[in-house]
Amino acid sequence: MIQTLEASPSAADSAATAAADEIDLDRYFARIGYTGSPRPDLATLRALTELHPAVIPFEAVDVFLGRPVDLSLPALQAKLIRGGCGGYCFEQNGLLQRVLGALGFTVEGLIGRVLWMRPQDAPLMPLTHMALRVTIEGERWLADVGFGSCIAGAPLRFDAAGTEQPTGHETFRLMRRGSWTLLEAQLPDGWFPLYMLSPEPALDSDYLVANWYTSTHPESAFRRELRVARTTPDRRTTLMNNRLTVRYARGGMERRFLGEHEIADALVSTFGLRLHAESAQQAAALATAAAAAPQTAA
Repeated sequence: MIQTLEASPSAADSAATAAADEIDLDRYFARIGYTGSPRPDLATLRALTELHPAVIPFEAVDVFLGRPVDLSLPALQAKLIRGGCGGYCFEQNGLLQRVLGALGFTVEGLIGRVLWMRPQDAPLMPLTHMALRVTIEGERWLADVGFGSCIAGAPLRFDAAGTEQPTGHETFRLMRRGSWTLLEAQLPDGWFPLYMLSPEPALDSDYLVANWYTSTHPESAFRRELRVARTTPDRRTTLMNNRLTVRYARGGMERRFLGEHEIADALVSTFGLRLHAESAQQAAALATAAAAAPQTAA
């Protein structure tokens, strides 16, 4: 007599946990519009770093509204892939890191200090930015889909110190500052630093602490300002509180200031965020208030 054995609760729980810990590559590719044949090569990395930020916007609406940010894979897939929303660096690059790992890339998570648009004599920021270092056939590349208004939209040669690397938008270069790596972008007024990366790969616990600080500390810019960005091959579109800016890759810029209802509409129509109407309206109201508040020194 053959007996049919039912899976024990512990086995069923383990199977469910394993499924939740798997990245849904097909759904991710559909989300960003990737239709190629993915391989752990430079062509695939180029395609993903261009398509991802064009569809999955940089945003921290949850942080702005005082909500927690969950960096677990199930939460990232529910929000950025199935939920139609975006995220900030820990979410964006955390998702891309898992995608690349599933495709067979050798990928390391890095952590760094943001320098973007800060005075040269300003105190150094905590380690609050995540980026990726990807090794392909012995060559290391910087991949970053989570730096908001100034992502490269392409992988950059990590070890080509001082070499200018043109992209569809700005030209970038990586410099050495001791054992740290400094990323700079060439703007009309010269070279400007974006961030410095620690040489050692970061631990998941490093990101948990940095994410907790960035999403909860009252001095975090994401708690005080609404910041949204979307980079497509032909333009960068950014929203800072009520200021909507479009910078075209071919040159030229448009800027206008939005009313409260226009901000709520832009979050959905311009940036493609699938937000509940109440969340969009609440974020718009807070952004309008933040734009009207007196500016204080950092």
